[in-house]
Amino acid sequence: MLNWLLQKEQIMCDTCGCNITPGNREFAYKPVNGTTAVAVLKNLLARNDDQAIHNRQHFDQQRLLAINLMSSPGSGKTALLEATIDALRNEYRIGVIEGDLETENDAERIRAKGAPAHQITTGSACHLDAHMVHEALHQFPLTGLDILFIENVGNLVCPASFDLGQHRNVILLSVTEGDDKPAKYPVMFRIADLVLLTKSDLLPLLGDFSPARAEANLRNLASTVPVMQLAARKALGLQPWLDWLRSELGWQRARVGRGETVQPRMQPDAVHLHEATT
Repeated sequence: MLNWLLQKEQIMCDTCGCNITPGNREFAYKPVNGTTAVAVLKNLLARNDDQAIHNRQHFDQQRLLAINLMSSPGSGKTALLEATIDALRNEYRIGVIEGDLETENDAERIRAKGAPAHQITTGSACHLDAHMVHEALHQFPLTGLDILFIENVGNLVCPASFDLGQHRNVILLSVTEGDDKPAKYPVMFRIADLVLLTKSDLLPLLGDFSPARAEANLRNLASTVPVMQLAARKALGLQPWLDWLRSELGWQRARVGRGETVQPRMQPDAVHLHEATT
């Protein structure tokens, strides 16, 4: 059974603990050939981190900046990428790895903007992992890219635990979702290097979303990262985001020139936090 779990480490809902509930917890942690499910998860995360290091080496060799975009479904990740490609097409070459359970819809939208895109369809997996990204890199040329975006599966829980090899984490929070999301999903928001409040053009129509409350909930997590408001479809508020990208790419190339790299913010106790959010 343990060997089967290790071979199937990309079927995350069956192995990462995100399907554990109070009703089945006592069964989930029964020993398996002397090894608990938590030990299996720790092994999976360790193997994922090894692969992530390898992926990051690929990115550093190409002197590109890799960014993991994470959010709940429908927050506007793909729309943000479309607007970013339009705004920076004369400065940088952007590539995108898309993650969804099914369809190539998002990758097709990116290709329609003239940018290379590769779609990962995860089936039942609720997030990407480093092994999925590495397989995609064999089919997705990195040469000539300046920025690689990895658009993760829409999910405010599981993606926070898995390093993909990226350099930075960007979390999107749509103003239609509720300003309490950082408080309700602290695992995700603690790993952010930047938080974007998206669809901000709708704020005048929404009486129950306060950007100030959203930021206060983020600061209560001891986070000091920037918070920016924008509306991608209307190209409103994009300049601070674009300037952040330019700055981060400059820092990344300076690091590569010194033979250094940078790892994204991750949760060191992701196993137990993963349990706690179920």
